[in-house]
Amino acid sequence: MAKIVVERVYSLRLKHKMKRYPRWLRAKKAVKYVRNFLSKHMKVEPDKVKIDASINEKIWERGAQKPPTRIKIRAVKFDDGIVEAELA
Repeated sequence: MAKIVVERVYSLRLKHKMKRYPRWLRAKKAVKYVRNFLSKHMKVEPDKVKIDASINEKIWERGAQKPPTRIKIRAVKFDDGIVEAELA
């Protein structure tokens, strides 16, 4: 089993970032934003970030047009370079 290298909790503000997109694209762009944010801050490729279903359900909870304004995420990076993210 892989060892945990880094474990962090991030509080992401999605409100101001998602307002620049059309309403029907906001939840989809929010998921991509979370993936890119974690890849940048955990220093891995975007395809090595595994987003838990709970994050996806939280973003899509109110539909595509109204993602949450703020979301708290717990990210864990393993020694093999994989990052797993879940709701904090």
